[in-house]
Amino acid sequence: MAPQPNLQQNDRFRIHGGARLVGEVHVGGAKNSVLKLMAAALLAEGKSTIANVPAIADVEIMSDLLRRLGCTVIHEGSLLSIDVPKTPMHRADYDLVRKMRASINVLGPLVARIGRAEVALPGGDAIGSRGLDFHIKGLESLGALAHVEHGYVIAEAPNGLTGADIALDFPSVGATENLMTAAVLAQGVTTIENAAREPDLVDLGEFLISMGAKIEGLGSPVITITGVKELRPAHHVTVTDRIIAGTWAFAAAMTQGDITIHGARADHMEVMLEKLASAGAIITSTSDGVRVKMEQRPTAVDVATLPYPGFATDLLPFIIAMNSIADGDSLVTENVFESRFMFVNELSRLGAQVHVDGHHASIHGITELSGAPVEATDIRAGAGLVLAALVADGVTTVDGAFHVDRGYPEFAEQLRALGADVTRE
Repeated sequence: MAPQPNLQQNDRFRIHGGARLVGEVHVGGAKNSVLKLMAAALLAEGKSTIANVPAIADVEIMSDLLRRLGCTVIHEGSLLSIDVPKTPMHRADYDLVRKMRASINVLGPLVARIGRAEVALPGGDAIGSRGLDFHIKGLESLGALAHVEHGYVIAEAPNGLTGADIALDFPSVGATENLMTAAVLAQGVTTIENAAREPDLVDLGEFLISMGAKIEGLGSPVITITGVKELRPAHHVTVTDRIIAGTWAFAAAMTQGDITIHGARADHMEVMLEKLASAGAIITSTSDGVRVKMEQRPTAVDVATLPYPGFATDLLPFIIAMNSIADGDSLVTENVFESRFMFVNELSRLGAQVHVDGHHASIHGITELSGAPVEATDIRAGAGLVLAALVADGVTTVDGAFHVDRGYPEFAEQLRALGADVTRE
């Protein structure tokens, strides 16, 4: 069996600040990819296998959801097998979907495969509203009847889907994924303009191609899908997690440390690495990853989050945390999720000087933060607060450790291996 992540709702991290992180870490499969791969397995009857699967809480939640839909899911080590029945169930209930926004990714595969889906409106991180209008309008363009009723997204296509030209107003990752997984079994050709370009979406597309889908343009703003009658199960190795790799890179920069990140894909983190270099980090490529070394206090850097290949919104807590102890003033602009700055309220409890005005956060760097009790509100905010605690004087406790469990396997253990004084209680 796979190692089970700790899901205790009342757990917290206790961090004694002041450690310089030095050593090596290994980055596994991407959370933002593997959950979508698991949902896409619904498109074909039989057993698909996914390798390089991280031992995180969200994988277990998605596994439970797929079991509820009639699948047999076995997670052993870093290998996951999903045996999909001839006719999966069509209803994804609220008790599971509320725990994780990626649950919405079963919508497209179910509509395409069995002609009906009922998916509860998703929950997950408290980082602002992420409407499903793009998903619903796109499915309607493919011929589905879709609406929201009693807290569920209900989509029906009893006569199947038909290819269409779809132009997204915003390059939404979730909408692009749902529409791509629906279009692979539609009759005719579908084009998605202004499509998302994230490596995780490319990873999903490559999995679909290995299942027999016909997709062109992955990684570009225009994706073309030629529908096929059926798909077959397949084996796929999950792309490594660029957000976790970025977390360790910021950990090195903030603590004036030296961390070699095995599995990091520099080509997936170009903008982030450029910002860290501007802050003074020494970045070198290794045979299988990236080494990040910082020999002095970071220099403040301005950043604006954007869809890929821009600076990832998931990394916003880390750049704000680094700038809070950097030399100089900085401006960080959030262009993707309006409530990502909820993290700032907790960071300010550690003494950070951050002023938020709409989509902008102006930060005045100080030499050291001060330990205090804080609370995680989402996965990245939790990890960002832990990193901030590493450069705070005294003891910091971060409540809501279960948020971090959803995206980071054995986070405290890996930090201790790098020299941090971090415990879980």
